[in-house]
Amino acid sequence: MGGAPLLHPETQVFEGMLAGWRDQQLARNLSKDTIADRLLAVRRFQRFTSEWPWTWRPTDVEEYTAHLRSDGRERSHSTIRGYHGHVRMFLEYVADPRYEWTAVSERLFGSHPAQVFFEWNTAVHAAEYEGRPGRRALTKAELQRFFDYADDQVAAARTSGRKGWLPAMRDATAMKATYAWGLRRREVKARSGGLWTQSARS
Repeated sequence: MGGAPLLHPETQVFEGMLAGWRDQQLARNLSKDTIADRLLAVRRFQRFTSEWPWTWRPTDVEEYTAHLRSDGRERSHSTIRGYHGHVRMFLEYVADPRYEWTAVSERLFGSHPAQVFFEWNTAVHAAEYEGRPGRRALTKAELQRFFDYADDQVAAARTSGRKGWLPAMRDATAMKATYAWGLRRREVKARSGGLWTQSARS
């Protein structure tokens, strides 16, 4: 932190930790949105505790989690697990002696950051899908029925002599390509000229 005295040492050291962690993540080529979300999670935790990383305790984690689950806002299991994971990773960084934040904290505050997120006080990945039931991924059987239905619409249109069988085939093919290649909706629209029929949107 240099030799000059710090006017607001707690705030300045904390901001230095966050800046260093941001740079470490940029060096790992992580996206700026991911980094911003992680930094925000750490700031939220610090504001809740009104303490600094070198004084955080496991009980802070438990009180914070209890607050998240009782403040009237519905948060999924995966959201809370994500909050835990972000702050846990920050502590892994600042508690790593290779980054010297432990030495800086000891010298200035007589204490140093330590990991306070453990398997007994954090949310674990206990289910295959943790989000809202209406947004879960389709099973293989459901996907097969979906694709079969799309193919049936093509066959029915062609057998009846309707003109719409070519767009129906295009949509069925686009849906299969979307799944096979993991395309986003805007990528599919760009490749198909934005020409989606109602069957592709439903």
